[in-house]
Amino acid sequence: MRLVHASLPPGTYGKAVALLEEEGIDYTVTEETSDRYTHVVSFPLPTNAVEPVLASLQDIGVDGDAMTVVTEAQAVTSGQFESLEERFAEEEPSEDRIAQVELRETAESLASTPATYVSLTVVSAVVATAGLLLDSPATVVGSMVIAPLIGPAMAAAVGTVIDDGELFRRGVKFQAIGVLLSVLAATGFAFLVEATNLVQVTDPRAIEQVRERLSPDFLSLAVALGAGTAGAISLTTGVSTALVGVMIAVALIPPAATIGIGIAYGLEAVALSAGVLTLVNLLSIELAALIVLYYAGYAPEGFLQAKGARMATIKRVGALLVAIALLSVFLGGVTYDSYQQARTEDAIQTAIDDALVEEYPGVERLDVGIDTSQRYLIFDRPTGVSVTVGVPPGTDTAGLVTTLDATIDAAVGHDVRLEVRFVTVEHAERLSRPAPPASGPHASGGPPGVDAQTGV
Repeated sequence: MRLVHASLPPGTYGKAVALLEEEGIDYTVTEETSDRYTHVVSFPLPTNAVEPVLASLQDIGVDGDAMTVVTEAQAVTSGQFESLEERFAEEEPSEDRIAQVELRETAESLASTPATYVSLTVVSAVVATAGLLLDSPATVVGSMVIAPLIGPAMAAAVGTVIDDGELFRRGVKFQAIGVLLSVLAATGFAFLVEATNLVQVTDPRAIEQVRERLSPDFLSLAVALGAGTAGAISLTTGVSTALVGVMIAVALIPPAATIGIGIAYGLEAVALSAGVLTLVNLLSIELAALIVLYYAGYAPEGFLQAKGARMATIKRVGALLVAIALLSVFLGGVTYDSYQQARTEDAIQTAIDDALVEEYPGVERLDVGIDTSQRYLIFDRPTGVSVTVGVPPGTDTAGLVTTLDATIDAAVGHDVRLEVRFVTVEHAERLSRPAPPASGPHASGGPPGVDAQTGV
């Protein structure tokens, strides 16, 4: 619920009081001695009633030139207020929906001051880079908690929907600065790590946390769209955006840090893959937030302003969709390549098993490793296969390597390097349970002269 303080210009006091009494709203009035206002009226409202009541006040002359303050109320004891809550719960679709004026102020408050924003962004990027290189999920999560990226994303979306060009430009500017700072900070820190050998990293692509950001597929869109949707919903309902901010940072900070690692270690493919993931996530967050805010009904009500806001929203949604569609070609390539790699691995394993069953019964496949080389930055081509087979003692394995080589080449579709490791496997037979020992002084089975209980 909210507490509204509205300053009444001359000639509006009677109309305002009549409106509040007609709506069944409890209020208090304070006389004002300034030249601009005659009274200040204060009244509690359910959260979803603020916007329609403020609109009614504007109709009677308490417009944008008058000062209106909306604050959060902790508790209100009033039978009339309870009736008001029930009435607006039926009239308004969402009980938690905040007013447009509160939405704008909330979006502005989320955007940190430049110094704080820069500092926290740099720190979060450095921590994320350290977590990636250490392969520490906990450290990577910690970097997301301090990243201040939700503010610019929500400011740009709100600015578009309510037709506030200044808020939109500020949000876009800070988003660009945030991503650029993250990449630069990660690059500098990764260069330092490599130069001083603080962490033994031969190839960052072998690190699990880094590898997760190198194959962005269509599921990445789901993460980013979910983050943008959650951010917009938390903003419109007035709930805490702290946890949602972590979700948005999940989609942006680790990929941006991975770009820096790729640059520092001279791995163009790493930087490109992570860069595409970062851009897709950034655009998808913005798209989801725009759509949610627009359909929540926050567009301005005046005809000309509403038309301008609608056109701006449509243009920006269109631009975002085109950009995401272009980047999705890359995501589709990665998704298709992952599917092909899985099929190739299954085909190799099936071909090996069939060859062993038909020509070398008793020999079993223990492990298969596949080496690949990258083509066109995103497609992997199998170049080598290592096979470990278990061979019982005395088994004839003549020609096994040649057979497997031909079989695997046929399964892959081209010639690959083959390495076969032989492991001797011997299975112990199950022994029958021995008969119970005979009774007597040496029934324990110990040597003569040794007592079964004391061992002496």
